[in-house]
Amino acid sequence: MARKLRVEYPGAIYHVLNRGDRREAIFMDDTDREHFTEALGEACQKTGWQVHAWCLMANHFHLVVETPQGNLVAGMKWFLGTYTSRFNRRHKVLGHLFSGRYKALVVDGSGTGYLRTVCEYVHLNPVRAGLLRAEELLRAYRWSSFPWYLESVSQRPGWLRVDRVLGEEGILKDSPAGRREFERRLEERRRQEEPEVYAGIRRGWCLGEEAFRQELLERMEGRMGANHYGAERAESQEQKAQRLVAEELRRRKWTEHDLGARNKGDWGKLEIAQRLRQETVMPLSWIAERMQMGCVAYLNNRLHLLRKGKLKK
Repeated sequence: MARKLRVEYPGAIYHVLNRGDRREAIFMDDTDREHFTEALGEACQKTGWQVHAWCLMANHFHLVVETPQGNLVAGMKWFLGTYTSRFNRRHKVLGHLFSGRYKALVVDGSGTGYLRTVCEYVHLNPVRAGLLRAEELLRAYRWSSFPWYLESVSQRPGWLRVDRVLGEEGILKDSPAGRREFERRLEERRRQEEPEVYAGIRRGWCLGEEAFRQELLERMEGRMGANHYGAERAESQEQKAQRLVAEELRRRKWTEHDLGARNKGDWGKLEIAQRLRQETVMPLSWIAERMQMGCVAYLNNRLHLLRKGKLKK
């Protein structure tokens, strides 16, 4: 059976959820949680993602992410694969960490309140799970973006964007007073009955007005082919990688012939490969072939030594 279509377009917002394989834990301790948020930050740097909310539970995570470049699929492949690899290496285990495909609910970000609602749903997840006592403040749960919403701009990571959610709350300024009001409102909502719209977050494929749903259906029409992810992206990850290579060749005054003529361990080629690794989600196999640097194992070893400062120019 064909997989459901992933709707991708520049500026799309998603509520992403994924669980551990067989509902087992995906975080064994706080170090794993720190590694997860570090990998999320790296993914945002590579893809241009903007995160509006996140929450880590024992065996699953919630993420509300905006994709200015329309690249959810490529970014999630790198992000989940990277975290799984680091988790397995740290705990000396093998195999899948996550259970099948992640869920990606497309969210209406037009300012009609749906983004605020889905972020509220994510931030209140520790309450629904019984992880906070009645007298504990929501900010006491460390592993969500909510405590970061209450910090000053300088204390937040650059990839966390709070202005749109505050705006949909009617809070026009990211100030101490505005953040206190945001906390007061969410603490008030935690004690209210769940709104019906939460059912749509749990079970639906999109969250928004009927016009938004119809627009998504139009985007999907005719795209159920071998690709299944939609070909219309502002800039695909491979296009981005090719652009970076072209920039580096121009900067170094190299041609494609020069690239091929240099040996596989050439320092310049290694620097370009490192940039591709840092700024894109292209796999090592693609980078090794494009840079003509031999096998994946060789390139991986050279990049590892470079990161450790064990290579000299």
